[in-house]
Amino acid sequence: MTRNTPHGSRMAGDGRREANAATVLRTVLDHGPVARSAVARLSGLSPAAVSRQATDLTRLGLLRELPEPAGSGGVGRPQIPVDLHVGASGGPVAGGVHLGVPGSTFALVDLRGQVLARHLYPHDGIAPDELPGAVARELRAFLDAHTRGRPLLGVGAAVGGWVDPAEGVVVRHQALGWRRRPLAAELARGLGGHTVRVDNHARSIAQSEILFGRPAARRSLVHLFIGNVVDAAVGLAGVVHQGPGAAAGDVAHLPVPDSTVPCPCGRSGCLEATASNTALGRTAVRRGIVPEPDTFLVVDAAAAGDRRADRLLRERARAVGRAVALLLDVVNPDLVVVTEQASVLEPEYLEEIRGAAIDLSHVCDDPERIVSPHAGPATLPVAAGTVLLNPLFRKPLEVIEELFPGGGGR
Repeated sequence: MTRNTPHGSRMAGDGRREANAATVLRTVLDHGPVARSAVARLSGLSPAAVSRQATDLTRLGLLRELPEPAGSGGVGRPQIPVDLHVGASGGPVAGGVHLGVPGSTFALVDLRGQVLARHLYPHDGIAPDELPGAVARELRAFLDAHTRGRPLLGVGAAVGGWVDPAEGVVVRHQALGWRRRPLAAELARGLGGHTVRVDNHARSIAQSEILFGRPAARRSLVHLFIGNVVDAAVGLAGVVHQGPGAAAGDVAHLPVPDSTVPCPCGRSGCLEATASNTALGRTAVRRGIVPEPDTFLVVDAAAAGDRRADRLLRERARAVGRAVALLLDVVNPDLVVVTEQASVLEPEYLEEIRGAAIDLSHVCDDPERIVSPHAGPATLPVAAGTVLLNPLFRKPLEVIEELFPGGGGR
């Protein structure tokens, strides 16, 4: 959003000032704690520009000066390092909520995407129409208990299905039966007016990888999410593609080579029907591996030595790998990130995904390009927080002014 000045036009130079502030903040994210002179060298900005922006960002509570390193009392101006305002000294925080089908995960994250507190909220049995209000009430209690006086920047919400982040609307969520659900507004109302941003969870994880993960993610990545909902995201040059209506990433009906599983759409071999958590759970029950269709139970059974559970998870991993091969051949990204529960917890299932992908791909012979998310088991709560934090790192001065008009981040 572009705000107007009292004279009706944006002040000259504000765009450059905002861009410089974002560059300084991102450089400190990547390299901090770091001296201002090093920020200038790493970012290509002038020392004067870095000094101005570091001062502004410190005033807003996003950066902090650290004590001068011991033994640095040489000749010349002292090199006082700056860092993001995180750690024991406090600093602003973001709330995050991943809205799943059987339950939601709440988190409090700092400016580096580190999880400070986390809570699982099971909500089986709550009607979909009542779910936003119930989640908001529980989330508000969680945030009140854990912010401990730190400035709360707002809340990011990640959810499956087709999400329009600009409108804050879940356009379609098949499993919950939502259509045009104004989720951001509903959560904000239940949270007492805190800013809420929402996005699809596949795009949220992709953005989390770009912001906090491996450097290759900033060049190009494909993210594939395998859960109760199956979807994907593509990032190029640090930007996650949304497409018209924010509808990009629907891969539920991507054909999986060699799969003959029937799909409700009338075809067979679709990715979601073949590899989703729902499909895995049903197969596990049918084979007598677990008493109820719960992916966690299947993963636990495999970890306890159940060979049938292990075989089933490897079958799914190979199906996912075949789908990865198709995405590799279409996009040929620097990185493919796969969020799939078993492979996030156990590297040998990631190796199954890699093997199947490399066997089928026509362009990729480098299995190291295929990785699990950098945050491991904390992937979803970190991604939810990133929905809120990503705009902050792109336009820190504007976003802080929107969140705390006239008062900065303190």
